[in-house]
Amino acid sequence: MFITFEGIDGAGKTTQIERLQACLEALGLRVLVTREPGATGLGKEVRSIVLHSTDPIAPMAELFLYEADRAQHVATVIQPALADGTWVLCDRFTDSTVAYQGYGRGLDLEQLKDLNQLATQGLVPDKTIWLDGPVEELLARTKGRQKENDAEKHDRFESQQLSFFERLRQGYADLATAEPSRFVRLDALQTPEEIAEQLWHALLPLHSGLA
Repeated sequence: MFITFEGIDGAGKTTQIERLQACLEALGLRVLVTREPGATGLGKEVRSIVLHSTDPIAPMAELFLYEADRAQHVATVIQPALADGTWVLCDRFTDSTVAYQGYGRGLDLEQLKDLNQLATQGLVPDKTIWLDGPVEELLARTKGRQKENDAEKHDRFESQQLSFFERLRQGYADLATAEPSRFVRLDALQTPEEIAEQLWHALLPLHSGLA
């Protein structure tokens, strides 16, 4: 099974991925946790560039960097794991590209879909968990986390205007409306326990062993 997690930073994706991993492994299932960008050697270099470059990056150049990371990620990490019967839990995937580079940067949505299709070899998640909430509240969480960790780098996306993140949220909403059977929207302002329970319930139809 291939499960992706989406939402702006501060939505709690990492917490829910860790909780789900623990629950699945407790049932004896093999689980791989991965992310985009940064899951491969190439991906780590791409992640450093797209998040922390001090030079301006043109939106189209940014897009191609992400798609290069994705092509490598799918071919060398995700597809082999799925072929081996492993559950793959991925922090961000193609929907992030549509939201960030499409709705956020204003790139053509149809071109983005074509590039995603090419980079993923047609791979589509079984379920996408979208952790959603008011933009200002979620961003406040991120700022609080930065204060707790002075060593954490401030990335290029966190410096964007509030309107940028509002466009991202609208992008995710449109994606969820277009594919209601794949997307599961969860309120990110709930407690981690409440979110985890609802997430587990949403995954029950995917595997008889989860019941």
